[in-house]
Amino acid sequence: MIEVEPIAFDSMGTRSMATLVRTGDLTVLIDPGVSLAPIRYGLPPHPIEVERMEEHHDAIVRAAREADVLVVTHYHYDHHMPDEPGIFEGKIALIKHPREKINMSQRRRAAYFLGVLEGFPRQIEEADGREFRFGQTRIRFSQPVYHGTNPRLGYVIEVCIEHGGDKFVFTSDVEGPSLEDQVGFILEEKPDLVFLDGPMTYMLGYRYSAKSLQASVENMVRMLEAGVQKLVVDHHFLRDLNYRERITPVYEAAREHGAEVLTAAEFAGKPIEMLEAHRKELYERSPV
Repeated sequence: MIEVEPIAFDSMGTRSMATLVRTGDLTVLIDPGVSLAPIRYGLPPHPIEVERMEEHHDAIVRAAREADVLVVTHYHYDHHMPDEPGIFEGKIALIKHPREKINMSQRRRAAYFLGVLEGFPRQIEEADGREFRFGQTRIRFSQPVYHGTNPRLGYVIEVCIEHGGDKFVFTSDVEGPSLEDQVGFILEEKPDLVFLDGPMTYMLGYRYSAKSLQASVENMVRMLEAGVQKLVVDHHFLRDLNYRERITPVYEAAREHGAEVLTAAEFAGKPIEMLEAHRKELYERSPV
């Protein structure tokens, strides 16, 4: 049996995909990081957003205390916190390779992170393409895939956790997935539950193409056809106020196959609070 708990996500008010996974053998915290968009609609973060980020930061620290294993799928600040190396004390750290399949920005961040991390984890392993077993729990990582549709933002590793016949896949920042190797890992593992970084439609026509959106929709439908029962689509996708309309065929396919398409907030039984996407309204309602 696998229990999955979203700790912080865009649908919950901050840029994050922090996720706690409990099995019968161990507890895993994936991507313990949180941040805010420095500018959206020409505006800096509203104090309500800053307060939510502080709440999520504290929740991530608490989750890290419970975890046996901490996973870092790449080195953007909404996925790791270099100013909190202490959360790794005594833990096993499974990390994206800091020098291979990585762009220059993340290579620098990874080097700094490993420097401040020194002496805290009891074990550090480069996880790209590898598999680890803890009792009856299997953790498998994909080979590095693009952060998005090209290597400009670097690479990420996807994660599959399996225990007692249940499988959970966490995609990290695939922004879709629009590419075959991104969806291929999911189709190969055949999970019941997927936490997916959805298409970056809030930049549609600017940094995200209609072609990539169409490919992402088709690949999400393929996941549902392959047996995914709960597809949680969040992160980049929940920065678009019109997110539901962007993937109408996916919701239709879910109904056809008796599956669900949810946000992380909905999965957690919480209200959807897209604070970044509503930043203009936050300033209008509560001027600073």
